[in-house]
Amino acid sequence: MTIKLNDTKLQELATQLRHPNGKSGVTIADNMNENNIKMTEWSILELNLRQNEQVLELGHGNCGHLDFLLQQATNIGYVGLEISELMQQEAIKINKKHSNSDVRFELFDGKTIPFYEKRFDKIFTVNTIYFWEDVNAFLREIYRVLKSKGKFTLTFSTKEFMETLPFTRFGFKLYSEKEIVDLLKLANFKIETVTQLNEDTVSKTGESVYRNSIIITSYKE
Repeated sequence: MTIKLNDTKLQELATQLRHPNGKSGVTIADNMNENNIKMTEWSILELNLRQNEQVLELGHGNCGHLDFLLQQATNIGYVGLEISELMQQEAIKINKKHSNSDVRFELFDGKTIPFYEKRFDKIFTVNTIYFWEDVNAFLREIYRVLKSKGKFTLTFSTKEFMETLPFTRFGFKLYSEKEIVDLLKLANFKIETVTQLNEDTVSKTGESVYRNSIIITSYKE
């Protein structure tokens, strides 16, 4: 069912998508996990995870995809970073069966990644780049904590698609494939693959949409 929202409600929705909080934030997180699960799983597969690798996810939401990730190889270490305390707590609750595993959910400021250089073998993020305050600086942070020969997968919906959604007028920075590739190269990443993912899904306002997304896998020399 399509939900007709005025500008105030659309702005509230955009704010929740950026930083979920309160009771409505839990609902938003559940919807995001459901609607983005294919994007997320494809992103994880692009990492080609191996035994004993250390993985960082930026903006994990409720992390309903953790089981899928941990099934890709044995003894994977996972760290999820979030700016939303609600999402951190939801992820911990949903994934409590992994509490004795090498799994951590931590908060950060969305700007500085609180780990030492070359800490992770693989890094990924899905549908977060629209909210990064300084894309160039944050990509340099990702590069810093990625090991040599490590992979970074960045997944986002195309500018052309996102412009069709009414709430992206409020606080979203939209990008084309070329813009992201150029930004990655500027941060010294080498592009490995660019994959298009097209799917029927439901927008946050309840409309059936045909979503065009891009999964860019890069690496650090």
